[in-house]
Amino acid sequence: MNYCCTCGATIAIRTPPGDALPRHVCDACGAIHYRNPRMVVGALAEWDGRILLCRRAIEPRLGKWTLPAGFMEIGETVAQAAARETLEEANARLELHDMYTVISVPQANQVHLFYRARLLDLDFSPGEESLETALFGEHEIPWEEIAFRTVAMTLRHFFTDRISGAFRFHAGEIPPP
Repeated sequence: MNYCCTCGATIAIRTPPGDALPRHVCDACGAIHYRNPRMVVGALAEWDGRILLCRRAIEPRLGKWTLPAGFMEIGETVAQAAARETLEEANARLELHDMYTVISVPQANQVHLFYRARLLDLDFSPGEESLETALFGEHEIPWEEIAFRTVAMTLRHFFTDRISGAFRFHAGEIPPP
């Protein structure tokens, strides 16, 4: 960030009074521009024991498999973002259940949040950002082709919880590679 989005003046990076971290500060109007992690929101959608995955048509990780997910938009709830991303990437409608995983990815300035969900029907197909959509049973998951570590972590939690018979909330983080 080079210019203040409030007044257009150049900004400086300094620690404002009462703060502990350097921030983008406009010396002309006094605006403090905070840079916060971006929320990536999605759904682990299930149908008859199988999980909906999308093969990515865009970078990063073009051609790899992922849960339907994407960046949360201004003005929507986390649940709305999960449903919207699933509809955009897989043309799939679902019933959201509980928040399932929250995984910090500090090196990417992101937090990934996944809901458990149930597909409402089998009428799904690739959206603009997907090459392919498919349902996978546990032993069919293309583990070596999973796009993101947060998705692999969420899937592993799901299959472990399913064996135990109790789905619980999981929080964690992805260390730098």
